[in-house]
Amino acid sequence: MAIQFLELYSWIRRRKIFATLLVVVTLGIGIVIGTVISGRAMATHDQGANGASLLAIPDPVTLSNGFATISKKLGPAVVNISTTQIIEKPKGSKKPHGSGDPSFQDFFDRFFDTPDTGQDAEKSLGSGVIVNKNGFILTNDHVIDQATKIQVAIDGDPNHYNARVVGIDKDTDIAVIKIDASHDLPVAKLGNSDGVQVGDWVLAFGSPFGLNSTVTAGIISAKDRSMNGDRQFQRFIQTDAAINPGNSGGPLVNMAGEVIGINTAIYTGGRGFEGVGFAMPSNAVIGVYNQLITNGKVTRGSIGITFQEERSNNPVLLKELGAPYGIVVEAVEPNSPSDKAGLQPGDVITEINGQPIHTGADLVNPIAQTAIGQSVQIRFVHALQAKNVTLTVADRSKIFPQTAQTEEDQPGEEQTPGELGLHVEELTPDLAHRVGVGKLTGVIVSEVEPASFAEDIGFARGFVIIEINHTPINSLADYRREMAKLKPGQDVLFKVAPPRASNDRVLTVFLAGVVPAAQ
Repeated sequence: MAIQFLELYSWIRRRKIFATLLVVVTLGIGIVIGTVISGRAMATHDQGANGASLLAIPDPVTLSNGFATISKKLGPAVVNISTTQIIEKPKGSKKPHGSGDPSFQDFFDRFFDTPDTGQDAEKSLGSGVIVNKNGFILTNDHVIDQATKIQVAIDGDPNHYNARVVGIDKDTDIAVIKIDASHDLPVAKLGNSDGVQVGDWVLAFGSPFGLNSTVTAGIISAKDRSMNGDRQFQRFIQTDAAINPGNSGGPLVNMAGEVIGINTAIYTGGRGFEGVGFAMPSNAVIGVYNQLITNGKVTRGSIGITFQEERSNNPVLLKELGAPYGIVVEAVEPNSPSDKAGLQPGDVITEINGQPIHTGADLVNPIAQTAIGQSVQIRFVHALQAKNVTLTVADRSKIFPQTAQTEEDQPGEEQTPGELGLHVEELTPDLAHRVGVGKLTGVIVSEVEPASFAEDIGFARGFVIIEINHTPINSLADYRREMAKLKPGQDVLFKVAPPRASNDRVLTVFLAGVVPAAQ
C-alpha cells in the first residue's frame, strides 16, 4: 500500500512539472510572436515619407445626434419656392429674346414690328413649410407678393409643382399657398411659441441664396421683438441661427422638432447674416393660417385708437398723466368704439379684461382676437382719474380702411394670349433663309411670353417649330391643329430649329414638358 501511494505521488509530481513547462513554453512563444508583430507594425509606421508616422482611421464616435434627428424628420416638409413676377420694361429697352442668339434681336424687332417696350420676368427665391398632407404650405407674403407664377420644389422629388395662393396677411407677412400632388406630402408639426425661452436651442431651415435643404443652428436671442413700431401685429422671435436671403418663409424649429416660428427678416448692414434674424411666432401664425384657409382673409378686431409703444415707455410721461404703467392713446378714430365711449388723446389704457397693460401686444392681441361684435372691459386714466368702460369690438378694416388689404383691379391692354405662351407666324422661304434654317418648313416663334410654359422649357424668339409630338408641322394650320389636341397633364415634345447666322448646318433641338392646367 505504501509503495502504491509513492508511485501515485511520483506520477502527480511529474504531471505538474510537465504542465508548468508547457505554460512557460507557451508564454515564451507568445512573447516572441508579439515582438515580431510589434516590430513589423513599427516598420510599417516608419514607412511614411520623411519619417512621419502614417495616420490610421479611428473607429467612428457617435456624437450628439439631436440636430441630425430633427433635420431628418422635418427636412422633407421644407420646400423651395421660386416665383416669377412680370414687370413692364422701360421705354427704349429691348424685347426679351430668351435663350436665342442676340444677333437676331434687331432683325426680329423689325420683321415682326415689335415695339421697344414690353414685359420681362423677374425671378426670386424663398422657402416654405408644408403643414397639411394635402399640400397647404406656410410662407411669407413678401416671398410670393405680386408673383405671376409660383413653383414649389420638394427635396428628393423631381417634380416642380405650380402653387396657387390661398390667402395673405400683410400685417404679419404670412401667406398660405397650396400645391396639388398625387400623394400625401410630408408635414411639419407646429408647436406653441409661448413655451420658448431666451437661450433655447433652435434650428432654421430653408434655401438661403438658393441652396436647398440648408439647416443652421442657434439660440433664441429675444422674444416679443418689434422692428417697426407702426406694425402692431409684427412681434418677432429673435434668433442668432443663420438666416439669409432665401430663408424667408422657412421654419424655425425647437429641439422637440416643432415649428415655433416662420423665418421672416434679418437685420443687416449688407445682404448677409450678422447674427440677428427674426421669425413670426407660431401662435400668431396658427391664428392667421386658420382664418386664411377658412375665409381667405384675416379679420381683426379694433377699438379705434392708435399709439406708439416707444413713447408710452417714458416713465416721466406716465407719471405726468397719472398712470403707473400702460399705453398712451395718441389718436382716436371718429365714430369708433373708443370715440363713442369718450376716450381722448392723452388717456392711458392700463387694463383690458382685468389684465394689466405693459406693452402694445398686451393691448392689441386681446382686442384683435375678440370676435367682431363682442365686448371688452377697458380701464384707463383720464385727467388723472381712473375710469372703466365696456367697448364693443369693431372690424379693424372698417375703422382703418386706408390700411385694409384690398385687391385693386388693374385692367391693362387686351392681349391675345399665346398657346402655352407661344406666339407664332408662318415661316416663309425668305424668312427661313434669313434666320439660317435652310429649306425647313414649319412655323416661327415671334414672341415667348414671360413666365410661361414655353419659356420654362426653353423656347425663344426665332425658333422654328418642325414637329409637335412627332407630327410634322408644315404650316400655321398644322400648328393650330396639333396644339388644339394637347390636354392638361399630357406630355408634349417639340422638335425645333434655333436661328443661326449661316445655312451651313441646321441645329435640331428637342423641347419637352407636361402641359400645365389653365391658370
